[in-house]
Amino acid sequence: MGDKDRLISDEPVESGSSLKRQQQQQNTRVPWYLASGFLLFWVLLFYAVVIPLFYRLPTGLTIEDVSKGGFIAERAQNNLYNLAGIGPKVVGSDANENQTVAYLMSELELIEQNVLTDYFDLEIDVQVVSGSYIHWTMINMYQGVQNIVIKLSPKNTTSESYLLVNSHFDSKPTSPSAGDAGFMVVTILEVLRVMSRTKQTFEHPIVFLLNGAEENPLEASHGFITQHEWAPFIKAVVNLDAAGSGGREILFQSGPNNPWLVDAYKNNARHPFATTMAEEIFQTGLLPSDTDFTIFTKYGNLIGLDMAQCINGFLYHTKYDRYDAIPRNAYQNTGDNVLSLVRALSNATQLHNPSAYATGHAVFFDFLGLYFVSYSATTGVYLNYIVAASSLLLVFISLWRIADVSHITTCNVSSWFILILILQIIAFVLGVGLPVVVAYVMDMYGLSLTYFSTPALLIGLYVCPSLLGLSLPTFIYFKLQRNDKISFGHHLQLALHGHAVVLALVGIALTVYGLRSAYVITWTLIFYVIPLALNLLTTLHDRGYSWSGLLKAVQILPFLYNSYLFYTFLTLMVSMMGRFGRGTNPDLIVSALTALGSVLALGFLLPLINMFRRPSFVLLILLAVSGLTIYTATSTQIGFPYRPKTNVERIPFLHVRRIFHEYDGTVSKDESGYLFNFQDRRGAAPLKAYKVNLTGLVSIESDCNTYMFCGLPLYDHRWVKNRLKGMWLPREDPITPPGTPDLQLVSKTILADYTTVRLEYNLTGPDHMSLFIQPYEDVVISNWSFLTSYIQAPGSTSSYPPPYHIYFTYGKDKSPLQFFIELTKADGDFDVPVMQLGVSGHYISSPGDAISTKFVKTIPPFAVTVDWPATYHRYIF
Repeated sequence: MGDKDRLISDEPVESGSSLKRQQQQQNTRVPWYLASGFLLFWVLLFYAVVIPLFYRLPTGLTIEDVSKGGFIAERAQNNLYNLAGIGPKVVGSDANENQTVAYLMSELELIEQNVLTDYFDLEIDVQVVSGSYIHWTMINMYQGVQNIVIKLSPKNTTSESYLLVNSHFDSKPTSPSAGDAGFMVVTILEVLRVMSRTKQTFEHPIVFLLNGAEENPLEASHGFITQHEWAPFIKAVVNLDAAGSGGREILFQSGPNNPWLVDAYKNNARHPFATTMAEEIFQTGLLPSDTDFTIFTKYGNLIGLDMAQCINGFLYHTKYDRYDAIPRNAYQNTGDNVLSLVRALSNATQLHNPSAYATGHAVFFDFLGLYFVSYSATTGVYLNYIVAASSLLLVFISLWRIADVSHITTCNVSSWFILILILQIIAFVLGVGLPVVVAYVMDMYGLSLTYFSTPALLIGLYVCPSLLGLSLPTFIYFKLQRNDKISFGHHLQLALHGHAVVLALVGIALTVYGLRSAYVITWTLIFYVIPLALNLLTTLHDRGYSWSGLLKAVQILPFLYNSYLFYTFLTLMVSMMGRFGRGTNPDLIVSALTALGSVLALGFLLPLINMFRRPSFVLLILLAVSGLTIYTATSTQIGFPYRPKTNVERIPFLHVRRIFHEYDGTVSKDESGYLFNFQDRRGAAPLKAYKVNLTGLVSIESDCNTYMFCGLPLYDHRWVKNRLKGMWLPREDPITPPGTPDLQLVSKTILADYTTVRLEYNLTGPDHMSLFIQPYEDVVISNWSFLTSYIQAPGSTSSYPPPYHIYFTYGKDKSPLQFFIELTKADGDFDVPVMQLGVSGHYISSPGDAISTKFVKTIPPFAVTVDWPATYHRYIF
């Protein structure tokens, strides 16, 4: 044998009986060319089973099917055509406050005309409501926002427990909001239509809430649950929202602490799609989204189910969130689920006194949309520990059995197993860590998000490195190990046992930490425990590779589920990476999710490549695919993240005119420019490459260190949170905004204690404004007309130290904002500056002046702008 042959040989060169044993074991292995077929089988299984079931939708019913008495998708689709045709529906706009309300009321009148009055009573109310609450780090203040509230009650009901079904009809600027959440609004209309025309009664009245200020954020739901006359009777909510457009809706929040709701979903949702893991990820605050469900649970003490569209999130909050992006079958999927759930919950006895059923959280998940599994969190804890303990016990029994049939001591086998366990720990770390390293390195070179428009790149970028890391330690072990006292089949079993022990320890740790998502580990382990137990009960455990047949057959189920689960998260998260902000490397999140899915789906299968001769061939394939993909992602147009209309770069920016007024009334600064709040990691780089004129673009961080809230009209809490990543492009020609907020100091009064001054103001302006307030160091705001819980009272601590942010919007009620601020100063000298007050006005419906319009037209087609004129005036009082 030549040197070259020795290099490519998979067996070490030895002499004597050891070499003979190694040669015998080599001869028992499967031919090397079948190894690629082994991996190809699992790839084909994923594309043949997981992908079709993930995107499977029921056939949408047409108006001709109305006699069937179910949800009619075509009718909901027709309603959405009209609703989306109104265009963007921003709070305060004519489209939202008048046109949309008028259209929805006309549809409700048609429904009301056909109600079965012998069975039901239908009441419709248009609520115009004002209020405020603390949202993140700002006061969210609203005036005259609208809710359309419908109550469908069974005739002569005595129940004082109502079910709430909620969604919203307002939108983000520029978005027709077909998916978010016009789709859910028309779903509610159709559910109401069907239930009010069906000769089938129910126990509890149902309140359908179409709220007109969710994007603002969450204002109308707050106004409803805190002020509407029906709100005190509501006990549970089904909240419907969207983070995508089309496809299936996912149940991603339940309860809290009422697992019977999950049982209701399990027994009634015709097309289940849910996972506890989504609930726990969402509740970490990691995702850049929130829903009305938070308001209902916090301010109404409600329980319920939170469901949302999640597929094709690339269109979310853009001008491409249009009617034609949603297939008719998607309406049927959501409509079937919502209709059956509402019927079930409106008859639930638990609704009379939900607190009596508050028995903790639930663990829940669907299997490929075919079956739904749920059990209590307590049961989940016991199951996690039992399965982990069973895994460890069966591994020990297997070690004893291997020792027995190999005629060596258990201690000897255990010492080899400890070495393999260490290698499997390293393999687990590499399996997760190598994709993360790839993500980190690519981000260092400004190449994040290469998969954004071509998700197939994830296979080579992260899946293949994960599989390489997972398999490499085991491969090296089998290349170097010299223990001929244990058969190769038993060595292979030891490697699988090592992976099982690693998963068991991880599952125990997650359970101790309190994560219900540990169920993923548990169910993966169950399908290793089962074949291991059966192999031990038979002679298959001791007969070469005979045990592997049962293992591979049983592993089909966890492979299908884990690949389905993590494909779900990748489908949801990849689109969200386009609005995750510049401050976070999104590839780290996506690579970690991809790696975890790869490890859990193939962790018990990948070591089996060592059954084949020359397993290095498989590793070379993985390495080649990874290398080719990285080259493609970094050096070709395929890796460019954005595509026009389908996978766009989001570019929100403001056309800003900012003016600083000094204490004596003079103006110290008057400048214009564009304030950018880039939504993804690449920021301005793609625009610069496209040769958009961004000369002079700078970070606003220095302004943020100098001026109150950067001295800029930061739009809302998200703009405030991301302000250090904001970018400023100065403009020589002054911006001429459509208007200017008018702040008038109505009165200045020294109070009786001579240490407090009361300043009263009158503010008029556009439908979206903010107040930024900063008292000087020796001054304290002791009282004001806003929420007093937000300010720091003298002698106490506060979670909201100055400067303060009051975000103010109005809908139907355009009356001026009148407010007062009382400032306390120990020396009582109020002839000097005591406070800075910034006023921003946002003219969201205006396209801006001619220069701004011309600049917007230079933005490339792969990007979408969300922009409008804004003013900022800083006053000193």
